[in-house]
Amino acid sequence: MRGFSTLIIGAALVSSTLALGCKKQEAAPAEPPAAAPAPEASNIPPLNENNIVSIALRSEDHKTLVAAIKAADYVTSVAASGPLTVFAPTDAAFAKLPEGTVETLVKPENVDTLRAILQYHVTTSALQTKWFKDGQTLSMANGKKATIHVGEDGVVKINDATIIASVPASNGIVHVIDVVLLPPEE
Repeated sequence: MRGFSTLIIGAALVSSTLALGCKKQEAAPAEPPAAAPAPEASNIPPLNENNIVSIALRSEDHKTLVAAIKAADYVTSVAASGPLTVFAPTDAAFAKLPEGTVETLVKPENVDTLRAILQYHVTTSALQTKWFKDGQTLSMANGKKATIHVGEDGVVKINDATIIASVPASNGIVHVIDVVLLPPEE
């Protein structure tokens, strides 16, 4: 959207400069106007600046997650619905996966597997860490269960991933985690 606005403002400045700088001349035969370039296609709808997707887009640590959400065509779902709790792996968490895993998952032929993994990072409601109990199970969006662990030191984990930060969102909450959650095999 910013690029499109910049294009419109730039076009207005150029046309006003041309209009002010030219003397009145006889009109030449009109040529059909050139087609304006189409705005860049994107699968990102206009977003509330405080929703889960907008938070991820602004984060320097979630570029891989954003790319995966786009590849799975989940931007609108995660942006519009709620309340949701999203366990958001950092780029460093994705880097812990075997080499080539992310590149393979974002290919169109693997979209179902990617979606199942992403859904395993989401549950309904906006669940704050202070509400979690050791041994509690959460039903994730893909129908699988994940287990909460609360250490004596108060550190909260989901399966083997540590929650390292929590960010409230207009449509839920984002818990930043240090490991990608992989759904249990059936």
